[in-house]
Amino acid sequence: MIGISLGEARVFHTALPGSSSDNDEWLERKARVARRYGRSSYGVGMLFRSRDQDFDTHSRLDPSVYAAAGGVFPILVTGVGMVGTVGVSGLPQADDHALVVEHLRAHLASRR
Repeated sequence: MIGISLGEARVFHTALPGSSSDNDEWLERKARVARRYGRSSYGVGMLFRSRDQDFDTHSRLDPSVYAAAGGVFPILVTGVGMVGTVGVSGLPQADDHALVVEHLRAHLASRR
């Protein structure tokens, strides 16, 4: 599953072979974390783990609505701030995170 949002509006969404509605739900839960914290969903989960805390318990957020698992990044615009999110769901969380990093780097490099 791949999704891009601007604000709360989903502007791109696609289901890839092998994905399911579960991936769609995970994608949205991870996007909520990225929007709330202004950083990658994986980074938020790592931050909690570095403090020996469980995100689901210590964030005080409903785990059926928020997931600090890898795969979603905030879209940040210099001088504006966060304008949306981009993310994937369907692979192990570190792989979801790495896939988005790879494509964001390629996109930014192409703009130079």
